[in-house]
Amino acid sequence: MVGLKIVTATGTLAAAVAAQSISYMPFGDSITEIVCWRGYLWEDLQDAGYTDVDFVGSMTTQNPDGCPMSGYDIDNEGHSGYLAIDIANQNQLVQWLQQNPADIITMHLGTNDIVQGHNVQEIIDAFTTLVEQMRDSNPSMKIIVAQIIPLSFNFGSATTESLNQAIPGWAEGMNSTESPIWVVDMADGYTTNDLRDGVHPNDSGDRKMADKWYPFLTHAIDMMSELEEPAAPVPPTC
Repeated sequence: MVGLKIVTATGTLAAAVAAQSISYMPFGDSITEIVCWRGYLWEDLQDAGYTDVDFVGSMTTQNPDGCPMSGYDIDNEGHSGYLAIDIANQNQLVQWLQQNPADIITMHLGTNDIVQGHNVQEIIDAFTTLVEQMRDSNPSMKIIVAQIIPLSFNFGSATTESLNQAIPGWAEGMNSTESPIWVVDMADGYTTNDLRDGVHPNDSGDRKMADKWYPFLTHAIDMMSELEEPAAPVPPTC
């Protein structure tokens, strides 16, 4: 659902979520693993009443140096140095989802592929395989894909921009009613001043990423809550 207008949750829906557990997998590379945005996102969900959203994944990496967050759900599927192409071709996501099934997944991938010289079509083809694997795991998977954050060095900048331009059209072609795909423009408003080392977000960058993920994630949660609410009982007849 590219370009979908996101409406934030009402208190009623947020409260309904607390009565059930929804599994959410933060999936990606080091920009998902060794970051602080997962902590900020978890805190934002808690503050809004989404208290029973279970972060899942095989990794339990905590904060990078300087991250003020603690006490949050640290489970994730971020793997430093991994390429989307390799994850797809080696069926690694298949295994991860078998170990930790998910209802909702966010994906920020492609940076390492670009750094290692792979082209946009190779990355998009990998994304297609990954979405197919997500849906094989859960036909109703709610999928949130990022247009990735920039790099601070010139190498790869053009490919990053080209990938980000290609993602919305690809997502629209892959979208389905049962398993929608939303695209989050992480690059918009993100500058190299938001990077701590030229690649990974610093505190301002982490905050921006959490703020970008949040409305899409809560929309997916609310959609699931609406679908799973029990039907009103039928009054008895005399």
